Amino acid sequence: MTIRVAVVDDQALVRRGFSMVLEYQPDIEVVAEAGTGLEAIEVSRQHHPDVVLMDIRMPEMDGLTATAAILEQADWPIKVIILTTFDPDEYVYQALLAGASGFILKDIPPEDLAPAIRTVADGGALLDPNITRRLIGRFTQTLATDSAIQGRLNTLTDREREVLTELAKGSTNAEITEALFIGAATVKSHVSNILTKLGLRDRAQAVVFAYESGLITPGHQDIGH
Repeated sequence: MTIRVAVVDDQALVRRGFSMVLEYQPDIEVVAEAGTGLEAIEVSRQHHPDVVLMDIRMPEMDGLTATAAILEQADWPIKVIILTTFDPDEYVYQALLAGASGFILKDIPPEDLAPAIRTVADGGALLDPNITRRLIGRFTQTLATDSAIQGRLNTLTDREREVLTELAKGSTNAEITEALFIGAATVKSHVSNILTKLGLRDRAQAVVFAYESGLITPGHQDIGH
């Protein structure tokens, strides 16, 4: 099955560079490019991509607003990956809250781009542990734990909380299996139950929820070791 991708960035050279890398992949097709948030919404409506690579800072409409609009309006399965520089900013965090499935650095090695696209298209999340620690640690320090969020957390079993804690570290299913000494199928079931109970879109939002609920606090976990 071919993964349909839209590349959105206000710099033409950046757009073309990402597109050229992906065009060599037999299972990935770049169906559209866009230079603004408004154009991103329009090409998404027209071409129904499976994955959108979305820059944040663009003229007319930023990538954050465009991400929220695309995910709200889409009546087909679509994922958004945020393109960011080495220094993550608040907009990336807000994009995760809006439903983006993760973020990649603009200087990502070319050989890593296609696997990243495939990961998200397959329902996974792109949350580099080192960047996630810096990002969430920086922008959740002042967040108060909402009683409603705490109530949602309380719907989880003890084992599901343990799995959510591992997700917050950026652990893969295989790593969770090893850390908690449970089977791969059981891990997959727990992750699915967590997302359903908490009303979350994917693993990216699960990580954000873990911090906002107070289950994990910035600097508390040894992430990315």
